[in-house]
Amino acid sequence: MTTAKKKAAPKKSAPKKIKKVVLAYSGGLDTSIILKWLRLNYDCEVVTFTADLGQDEDLSGVEAKALSTGASKAFVEDLREEYARDFLFPMFRAGAIYEGRYLLGTSIARPLIAKRMVEIAQAEGAQAVSHGATGKGNDQVRFELTTMALDPKLKTIAPWREWDMKSRTDLVNFAKKNGIPVPVSKKKPWSMDANLLHVSFEGGELEDPWNEPHKDCHRYCVPVEKAPNKAEVVTIEFQAGDPVAVNSKKLSPAKLVAKLNEIGGRHGVGRVDMVENRFVGMKSRGVYETPGGTIIHAAHRDLEGLCLDREVMHLRDTLIPRYAEMVYYGYWYSPEREALQAMIDKGQERVTGTVRLKLYKGNVIPLGRKSPYSLYDMKLATFEEDEVYDQADARGFIRLVGLRLKGRMSGKR
Repeated sequence: MTTAKKKAAPKKSAPKKIKKVVLAYSGGLDTSIILKWLRLNYDCEVVTFTADLGQDEDLSGVEAKALSTGASKAFVEDLREEYARDFLFPMFRAGAIYEGRYLLGTSIARPLIAKRMVEIAQAEGAQAVSHGATGKGNDQVRFELTTMALDPKLKTIAPWREWDMKSRTDLVNFAKKNGIPVPVSKKKPWSMDANLLHVSFEGGELEDPWNEPHKDCHRYCVPVEKAPNKAEVVTIEFQAGDPVAVNSKKLSPAKLVAKLNEIGGRHGVGRVDMVENRFVGMKSRGVYETPGGTIIHAAHRDLEGLCLDREVMHLRDTLIPRYAEMVYYGYWYSPEREALQAMIDKGQERVTGTVRLKLYKGNVIPLGRKSPYSLYDMKLATFEEDEVYDQADARGFIRLVGLRLKGRMSGKR
């Protein structure tokens, strides 16, 4: 009796050595430490990338700081217009809100940063990208899913999931040991992340959901108690679902959002304090300020009521939670988000017109709306006498739509 020879298991190829990494770099303590840590632990070249997404920070010294900390090359790019045009506006067209309150200001910024990191990695011949997101949050997922979608060959290095540093003291000690300047400043009781769409506050005292936010926990919005006692009226013009002008002045996407941030912020518009469900499974508490986005959302929704077909609107509304989840979870570059976007954009083709709103003490109140594609027919809607609607027709309509209800009761006898 002969026995078949077992085939030898194929040898696993050795992991490809990482010679160059592209790091998402802010210039702060954490990412400066990560830059040095990558150089020491991976013995590789590090290229940094810093995105200007409208966070209103001075980035003039970031390149020099990255190079002095060990980077071989440092990219600093203004992505504000791309961010507003290709990420914020498609999301506004979808009417996306996560868990009914959050306008996704942090979530929507991550796929753009990750996309640019992938493009730089490809151009520079890097084998990996790296980020400073922790293992507890959503951002790690957003960065890495985008990288997987755009270039599956790239490895992602997440230092917070690898190193043994556990506290701010550990980070400061590492920085001092490796000659990284440690900023001396009064520590705020919360962490802050900002971009053109919003600013978020998390951590510190906010970790207890019963605590009221610190009195200084404001950046874009004045406290409503300090908002003007006089209301301000603003008009917004839309074309195919996108805002294009404020108070009759045409503006680029980024400048339009910035202008509405300024106007809404002084009236305390767009501040949300909520407990939300993170993708990784835990609940977290955040305070968000999104003045411009709140105004755009309210105006866009109001205009849709005038010129969007009822069934298209109702169908889209059932999909808003799913679309918002795709953004929040990091599936911007997914086939389902792209397919849903195509459907939404088809419905937005005639969402064109002007909305007039009043801003007062944190409130956004629509006053009027008009559109060349209005589906509103005053002759049909009037309570006065008309010649286009026979009210007697309603009797047969109600009988038909109520048939199943009558049948349900008959079946109980």
